[in-house]
Amino acid sequence: MQFKFAFVTAALATLAVATPTPRGGEPASSCTTGPIQCCQSVQSASSSPVSILLGLLGIVLQDLNVDVGLTCSPITVIGVGSSGCSAQAVCCQDNSHGGLISIGCVPVQL
Repeated sequence: MQFKFAFVTAALATLAVATPTPRGGEPASSCTTGPIQCCQSVQSASSSPVSILLGLLGIVLQDLNVDVGLTCSPITVIGVGSSGCSAQAVCCQDNSHGGLISIGCVPVQL
């Protein structure tokens, strides 16, 4: 189990460094699925690194054309003049994987 955790952590670190951070998207007020997430990386579920990670965690998706956020945390307070997120702010349909992975993510404007 420790090896699996170490491998997943190393994979997430690699993805976070290698992924550009796109900006823009839907207004933050359009997010109705829970708190807006700040993710270190957002990639397609069909991308090789993400699909491997999903497999290691035992997560099966019906649609591989969704975006997956990696290493996410909720943004609960947005300060004046600050987005509160130095990576990618997204609204995701499924935030139930403890912040490691969020599924069905769409970029939002803060």
